[in-house]
Amino acid sequence: MLIRVAELKHLYDEPDERKAHKANIPTLGGIGFFAGFVMAAAVCAPTLGNSPLQYMIAAFFVIFMVGLKDDIIGLSPLKKLVGQLMASFAVIYLGNIQISSMYGFLGINAIPPHFGLLLTYFTFLVIINAFNLIDGVDGLAGSIGMLVSCVLGTYFLYAGETLYAVLGFALASGLAAFLIYNISPARIFMGDTGSLLVGLINAILIVKFIEVGGNPAARMPVNAVPAVAFAILIVPLFDTLRVFSIRMLKGRSPFSADRNHIHHYLLELKLNHKQTTLVAVATNTIYIAGAFALQGMGTNYLMLLVMGSAAVLTFALYMAKNQKNILRPKPVLQTITQPAEDTPVPKPKILRVNPEGMLQDK
Repeated sequence: MLIRVAELKHLYDEPDERKAHKANIPTLGGIGFFAGFVMAAAVCAPTLGNSPLQYMIAAFFVIFMVGLKDDIIGLSPLKKLVGQLMASFAVIYLGNIQISSMYGFLGINAIPPHFGLLLTYFTFLVIINAFNLIDGVDGLAGSIGMLVSCVLGTYFLYAGETLYAVLGFALASGLAAFLIYNISPARIFMGDTGSLLVGLINAILIVKFIEVGGNPAARMPVNAVPAVAFAILIVPLFDTLRVFSIRMLKGRSPFSADRNHIHHYLLELKLNHKQTTLVAVATNTIYIAGAFALQGMGTNYLMLLVMGSAAVLTFALYMAKNQKNILRPKPVLQTITQPAEDTPVPKPKILRVNPEGMLQDK
Protein backbone atom coordinates (compact mmCIF):
# COMPACT_ATOMS: atom_id res chain seq x y z
CA MET A 1 0.00 0.00 0.00
CA LEU A 2 2.76 2.45 0.90
CA ILE A 3 4.61 1.75 -2.36
CA ARG A 4 1.44 2.53 -4.29
CA VAL A 5 0.78 5.73 -2.32
CA ALA A 6 4.39 6.89 -2.84
CA GLU A 7 4.05 6.30 -6.58
CA LEU A 8 0.78 8.26 -6.78
CA LYS A 9 2.10 11.19 -4.72
CA HIS A 10 5.67 11.09 -6.13
CA LEU A 11 7.25 10.62 -2.70
CA TYR A 12 10.63 9.30 -3.79
CA ASP A 13 14.22 9.24 -2.65
CA GLU A 14 15.90 10.66 -5.74
CA PRO A 15 19.43 9.44 -6.61
CA ASP A 16 22.46 11.73 -6.63
CA GLU A 17 26.24 11.36 -6.88
CA ARG A 18 26.54 10.30 -3.21
CA LYS A 19 23.76 7.70 -3.10
CA ALA A 20 24.10 4.08 -4.13
CA HIS A 21 20.73 3.65 -5.88
CA LYS A 22 20.17 4.82 -9.46
CA ALA A 23 16.36 5.06 -9.64
CA ASN A 24 13.57 6.83 -7.76
CA ILE A 25 12.59 4.65 -4.79
CA PRO A 26 9.63 5.26 -2.41
CA THR A 27 10.87 6.26 1.04
CA LEU A 28 7.94 5.71 3.43
CA GLY A 29 8.67 2.14 4.52
CA GLY A 30 9.15 3.21 8.13
CA ILE A 31 5.41 3.92 8.39
CA GLY A 32 4.67 0.25 7.71
CA PHE A 33 6.79 -1.39 10.40
CA PHE A 34 6.11 1.47 12.84
CA ALA A 35 2.41 0.59 12.70
CA GLY A 36 3.11 -3.12 13.13
CA PHE A 37 5.61 -2.52 15.93
CA VAL A 38 3.35 -0.20 17.95
CA MET A 39 0.34 -2.52 17.66
CA ALA A 40 2.37 -5.59 18.64
CA ALA A 41 3.97 -3.80 21.59
CA ALA A 42 0.61 -2.39 22.79
CA VAL A 43 -1.10 -5.80 22.62
CA CYS A 44 1.70 -8.00 24.01
CA ALA A 45 3.49 -5.79 26.56
CA PRO A 46 2.59 -6.53 30.19
CA THR A 47 0.50 -3.86 31.92
CA LEU A 48 2.33 -3.10 35.15
CA GLY A 49 1.66 -0.15 37.42
CA ASN A 50 5.21 1.23 37.19
CA SER A 51 5.78 0.33 33.53
CA PRO A 52 7.57 3.00 31.44
CA LEU A 53 5.71 1.84 28.31
CA GLN A 54 3.53 4.95 28.12
CA TYR A 55 6.60 7.19 27.99
CA MET A 56 8.20 4.94 25.38
CA ILE A 57 5.09 5.14 23.18
CA ALA A 58 5.22 8.95 23.46
CA ALA A 59 8.91 8.89 22.47
CA PHE A 60 8.18 6.59 19.51
CA PHE A 61 5.55 8.99 18.18
CA VAL A 62 7.87 12.00 18.59
CA ILE A 63 10.69 10.32 16.66
CA PHE A 64 8.19 9.02 14.08
CA MET A 65 6.89 12.54 13.36
CA VAL A 66 10.43 13.93 13.13
CA GLY A 67 11.43 11.25 10.62
CA LEU A 68 8.22 11.58 8.62
CA LYS A 69 8.61 15.35 8.22
CA ASP A 70 12.25 14.88 7.19
CA ASP A 71 11.28 12.29 4.56
CA ILE A 72 8.49 14.39 3.05
CA ILE A 73 9.70 18.01 3.12
CA GLY A 74 13.15 17.88 4.74
CA LEU A 75 14.37 18.95 8.17
CA SER A 76 17.54 20.73 9.31
CA PRO A 77 20.05 18.76 11.42
CA LEU A 78 19.38 21.06 14.39
CA LYS A 79 15.63 20.40 14.34
CA LYS A 80 16.26 16.66 14.02
CA LEU A 81 18.58 16.86 17.01
CA VAL A 82 15.92 18.67 19.06
CA GLY A 83 13.37 15.98 18.16
CA GLN A 84 15.81 13.24 19.17
CA LEU A 85 16.44 14.98 22.50
CA MET A 86 12.70 15.26 23.15
CA ALA A 87 12.18 11.56 22.47
CA SER A 88 15.21 10.65 24.62
CA PHE A 89 13.93 12.85 27.45
CA ALA A 90 10.61 10.98 27.56
CA VAL A 91 12.40 7.65 27.97
CA ILE A 92 15.39 8.66 30.12
CA TYR A 93 13.88 11.17 32.53
CA LEU A 94 10.22 10.14 32.65
CA GLY A 95 10.79 6.42 32.05
CA ASN A 96 13.79 6.38 34.45
CA ILE A 97 16.11 4.46 32.12
CA GLN A 98 19.71 5.56 32.46
CA ILE A 99 23.27 4.35 32.90
CA SER A 100 24.29 4.42 36.57
CA SER A 101 27.67 2.69 36.45
CA MET A 102 30.63 2.11 34.10
CA TYR A 103 30.95 -1.46 35.46
CA GLY A 104 34.74 -1.38 35.70
CA PHE A 105 35.47 0.33 32.38
CA LEU A 106 38.64 2.42 32.84
CA GLY A 107 38.47 1.46 36.51
CA ILE A 108 35.20 3.36 37.06
CA ASN A 109 32.16 1.78 38.66
CA ALA A 110 29.35 3.91 40.15
CA ILE A 111 29.07 7.38 38.60
CA PRO A 112 27.26 10.53 39.83
CA PRO A 113 23.61 10.74 38.68
CA HIS A 114 24.13 13.93 36.64
CA PHE A 115 27.10 12.44 34.79
CA GLY A 116 25.13 9.23 34.23
CA LEU A 117 22.28 11.28 32.80
CA LEU A 118 24.59 13.06 30.33
CA LEU A 119 26.22 9.76 29.35
CA THR A 120 22.80 8.21 28.70
CA TYR A 121 21.70 11.13 26.51
CA PHE A 122 24.97 10.87 24.57
CA THR A 123 24.46 7.11 24.13
CA PHE A 124 20.92 7.62 22.84
CA LEU A 125 21.94 10.29 20.35
CA VAL A 126 24.88 8.27 19.01
CA ILE A 127 22.84 5.07 18.54
CA ILE A 128 19.87 6.89 16.95
CA ASN A 129 22.14 8.61 14.44
CA ALA A 130 24.22 5.46 13.90
CA PHE A 131 21.25 3.62 12.39
CA ASN A 132 20.30 6.71 10.42
CA LEU A 133 23.80 6.94 8.91
CA ILE A 134 24.23 3.27 7.94
CA ASP A 135 20.94 3.33 6.01
CA GLY A 136 22.77 3.72 2.70
CA VAL A 137 22.56 0.22 1.22
CA ASP A 138 19.50 -1.91 0.50
CA GLY A 139 18.63 -3.96 3.58
CA LEU A 140 21.62 -2.90 5.71
CA ALA A 141 19.99 -0.83 8.49
CA GLY A 142 16.99 -3.17 8.63
CA SER A 143 19.13 -6.32 8.82
CA ILE A 144 21.45 -4.94 11.52
CA GLY A 145 18.46 -3.59 13.44
CA MET A 146 16.71 -6.96 13.26
CA LEU A 147 19.85 -8.80 14.40
CA VAL A 148 20.46 -6.49 17.38
CA SER A 149 16.81 -6.40 18.54
CA CYS A 150 16.53 -10.18 18.20
CA VAL A 151 19.68 -10.77 20.30
CA LEU A 152 18.58 -8.32 22.99
CA GLY A 153 14.98 -9.59 22.95
CA THR A 154 16.26 -13.15 23.51
CA TYR A 155 18.44 -11.99 26.40
CA PHE A 156 15.55 -10.14 28.08
CA LEU A 157 13.27 -13.14 27.61
CA TYR A 158 15.63 -15.36 29.63
CA ALA A 159 16.44 -12.54 32.07
CA GLY A 160 12.76 -12.17 32.97
CA GLU A 161 12.35 -8.64 31.51
CA THR A 162 9.16 -9.29 29.56
CA LEU A 163 8.48 -5.69 28.45
CA TYR A 164 11.88 -5.31 26.79
CA ALA A 165 11.68 -8.79 25.28
CA VAL A 166 8.38 -7.77 23.67
CA LEU A 167 9.94 -4.55 22.32
CA GLY A 168 12.88 -6.46 20.86
CA PHE A 169 10.79 -9.16 19.17
CA ALA A 170 8.14 -6.68 17.96
CA LEU A 171 10.82 -4.62 16.21
CA ALA A 172 12.59 -7.70 14.83
CA SER A 173 9.40 -9.12 13.35
CA GLY A 174 8.35 -5.75 11.90
CA LEU A 175 11.76 -5.40 10.24
CA ALA A 176 11.60 -8.97 8.94
CA ALA A 177 8.39 -8.14 7.08
CA PHE A 178 9.84 -4.85 5.82
CA LEU A 179 13.01 -6.54 4.53
CA ILE A 180 10.94 -8.58 2.06
CA TYR A 181 10.53 -5.30 0.13
CA ASN A 182 13.88 -3.75 1.06
CA ILE A 183 16.45 -6.43 0.21
CA SER A 184 18.16 -5.57 -3.07
CA PRO A 185 16.68 -4.67 -5.47
CA ALA A 186 14.74 -2.53 -2.99
CA ARG A 187 11.16 -1.58 -3.79
CA ILE A 188 10.91 0.81 -0.82
CA PHE A 189 13.26 2.45 1.71
CA MET A 190 12.61 2.89 5.44
CA GLY A 191 13.70 6.54 5.28
CA ASP A 192 14.39 8.58 8.40
CA THR A 193 10.92 7.59 9.62
CA GLY A 194 12.22 4.05 10.04
CA SER A 195 15.93 4.47 10.75
CA LEU A 196 15.40 6.95 13.62
CA LEU A 197 12.80 4.65 15.16
CA VAL A 198 15.08 1.59 14.87
CA GLY A 199 17.88 3.59 16.50
CA LEU A 200 15.69 4.79 19.38
CA ILE A 201 14.31 1.32 20.18
CA ASN A 202 17.75 -0.28 20.10
CA ALA A 203 19.12 2.55 22.26
CA ILE A 204 16.46 1.76 24.88
CA LEU A 205 17.25 -1.96 24.69
CA ILE A 206 21.03 -1.54 24.91
CA VAL A 207 20.89 0.84 27.91
CA LYS A 208 18.51 -1.55 29.69
CA PHE A 209 20.84 -4.43 28.78
CA ILE A 210 23.76 -2.62 30.44
CA GLU A 211 21.64 -1.95 33.53
CA VAL A 212 20.30 -5.52 33.85
CA GLY A 213 23.39 -7.42 32.67
CA GLY A 214 25.71 -5.45 34.92
CA ASN A 215 23.75 -6.39 38.04
CA PRO A 216 25.43 -9.41 39.69
CA ALA A 217 22.10 -10.35 41.30
CA ALA A 218 20.31 -10.52 37.93
CA ARG A 219 18.99 -13.80 36.55
CA MET A 220 21.55 -13.63 33.72
CA PRO A 221 24.49 -11.39 34.74
CA VAL A 222 26.98 -10.46 32.02
CA ASN A 223 30.65 -9.84 32.71
CA ALA A 224 32.27 -6.89 30.93
CA VAL A 225 28.80 -5.62 30.03
CA PRO A 226 29.90 -2.27 28.46
CA ALA A 227 32.25 -4.08 26.06
CA VAL A 228 29.61 -6.69 25.20
CA ALA A 229 27.06 -3.92 24.57
CA PHE A 230 29.51 -2.13 22.26
CA ALA A 231 30.16 -5.39 20.38
CA ILE A 232 26.42 -5.96 19.88
CA LEU A 233 26.27 -2.63 18.00
CA ILE A 234 29.78 -2.78 16.54
CA VAL A 235 28.96 -2.06 12.87
CA PRO A 236 26.73 1.03 13.31
CA LEU A 237 28.51 2.36 16.42
CA PHE A 238 32.13 2.03 15.30
CA ASP A 239 31.37 3.31 11.80
CA THR A 240 29.53 6.36 13.14
CA LEU A 241 32.18 7.27 15.73
CA ARG A 242 34.92 6.84 13.10
CA VAL A 243 33.15 8.97 10.47
CA PHE A 244 32.24 11.69 12.99
CA SER A 245 35.89 11.84 14.13
CA ILE A 246 37.19 12.12 10.55
CA ARG A 247 34.75 14.92 9.70
CA MET A 248 35.55 16.94 12.82
CA LEU A 249 39.31 16.51 12.31
CA LYS A 250 38.82 18.01 8.84
CA GLY A 251 36.97 20.97 10.39
CA ARG A 252 33.57 19.89 9.02
CA SER A 253 30.24 19.29 10.68
CA PRO A 254 29.88 15.69 11.92
CA PHE A 255 26.48 15.59 10.14
CA SER A 256 27.87 16.62 6.73
CA ALA A 257 27.54 13.99 3.99
CA ASP A 258 30.44 12.07 2.44
CA ARG A 259 31.35 8.58 1.19
CA ASN A 260 33.56 7.43 4.07
CA HIS A 261 31.20 4.84 5.53
CA ILE A 262 32.18 1.17 5.60
CA HIS A 263 29.38 0.27 3.19
CA HIS A 264 30.81 2.81 0.71
CA TYR A 265 34.19 1.07 0.93
CA LEU A 266 32.58 -2.31 0.26
CA LEU A 267 30.66 -0.92 -2.73
CA GLU A 268 33.89 0.51 -4.17
CA LEU A 269 35.38 -3.00 -3.93
CA LYS A 270 32.66 -3.99 -6.44
CA LEU A 271 30.42 -5.79 -3.95
CA ASN A 272 26.73 -5.42 -4.72
CA HIS A 273 24.10 -4.39 -2.18
CA LYS A 274 23.26 -7.94 -1.09
CA GLN A 275 26.92 -8.85 -0.60
CA THR A 276 27.62 -5.63 1.31
CA THR A 277 24.69 -6.26 3.64
CA LEU A 278 25.71 -9.91 4.11
CA VAL A 279 29.32 -8.98 5.00
CA ALA A 280 28.18 -6.35 7.52
CA VAL A 281 25.61 -8.63 9.20
CA ALA A 282 28.03 -11.58 9.31
CA THR A 283 30.74 -9.37 10.86
CA ASN A 284 28.32 -8.03 13.47
CA THR A 285 27.18 -11.58 14.30
CA ILE A 286 30.77 -12.76 14.79
CA TYR A 287 31.48 -9.85 17.13
CA ILE A 288 28.35 -10.58 19.18
CA ALA A 289 29.21 -14.27 19.55
CA GLY A 290 32.85 -13.48 20.31
CA ALA A 291 31.99 -10.87 22.95
CA PHE A 292 29.67 -13.21 24.85
CA ALA A 293 32.25 -16.00 24.63
CA LEU A 294 35.15 -13.82 25.82
CA GLN A 295 33.32 -11.79 28.49
CA GLY A 296 35.57 -13.34 31.14
CA MET A 297 38.49 -11.22 29.85
CA GLY A 298 37.19 -8.21 31.72
CA THR A 299 35.75 -4.93 30.48
CA ASN A 300 38.96 -3.10 29.57
CA TYR A 301 40.69 -5.94 27.75
CA LEU A 302 37.56 -6.97 25.87
CA MET A 303 36.82 -3.36 24.85
CA LEU A 304 40.41 -2.99 23.65
CA LEU A 305 40.09 -6.20 21.64
CA VAL A 306 36.76 -5.19 20.11
CA MET A 307 37.80 -1.65 19.15
CA GLY A 308 41.32 -2.62 18.11
CA SER A 309 40.19 -5.43 15.81
CA ALA A 310 37.47 -3.19 14.32
CA ALA A 311 40.07 -0.48 13.62
CA VAL A 312 42.45 -2.98 11.97
CA LEU A 313 39.71 -4.46 9.79
CA THR A 314 38.47 -1.01 8.74
CA PHE A 315 42.02 0.12 7.89
CA ALA A 316 42.56 -3.02 5.82
CA LEU A 317 39.30 -2.33 4.00
CA TYR A 318 40.35 1.29 3.41
CA MET A 319 43.71 0.20 1.96
CA ALA A 320 42.04 -2.40 -0.27
CA LYS A 321 39.65 0.27 -1.55
CA ASN A 322 42.52 2.66 -2.31
CA GLN A 323 44.48 -0.10 -4.06
CA LYS A 324 41.44 -0.88 -6.16
CA ASN A 325 41.17 2.78 -7.19
CA ILE A 326 44.90 2.92 -8.10
CA LEU A 327 44.60 -0.16 -10.33
CA ARG A 328 41.69 1.29 -12.31
CA PRO A 329 42.67 2.39 -15.83
CA LYS A 330 43.38 6.10 -16.00
CA PRO A 331 41.86 8.29 -18.73
CA VAL A 332 44.16 8.78 -21.74
CA LEU A 333 44.58 12.34 -22.96
CA GLN A 334 45.02 12.57 -26.71
CA THR A 335 47.63 15.01 -27.98
CA ILE A 336 46.25 17.73 -30.21
CA THR A 337 48.14 18.12 -33.51
CA GLN A 338 48.33 21.41 -35.35
CA PRO A 339 45.30 21.49 -37.69
CA ALA A 340 45.13 23.02 -41.13
CA GLU A 341 44.10 26.67 -41.34
CA ASP A 342 40.62 25.86 -42.69
CA THR A 343 39.99 23.08 -40.16
CA PRO A 344 37.91 24.03 -37.06
CA VAL A 345 39.95 23.60 -33.91
CA PRO A 346 38.27 21.24 -31.39
CA LYS A 347 38.22 22.42 -27.82
CA PRO A 348 40.54 20.33 -25.64
CA LYS A 349 39.24 18.31 -22.70
CA ILE A 350 40.05 19.90 -19.36
CA LEU A 351 40.47 17.71 -16.29
CA ARG A 352 39.98 19.67 -13.10
CA VAL A 353 40.70 18.41 -9.61
CA ASN A 354 38.26 19.37 -6.86
CA PRO A 355 39.33 19.69 -3.18
CA GLU A 356 38.26 16.11 -2.47
CA GLY A 357 40.68 14.81 -5.09
CA MET A 358 38.10 13.38 -7.51
CA LEU A 359 38.53 14.00 -11.25
CA GLN A 360 35.62 15.78 -12.84
CA ASP A 361 35.26 15.78 -16.62
CA LYS A 362 34.25 19.32 -17.61
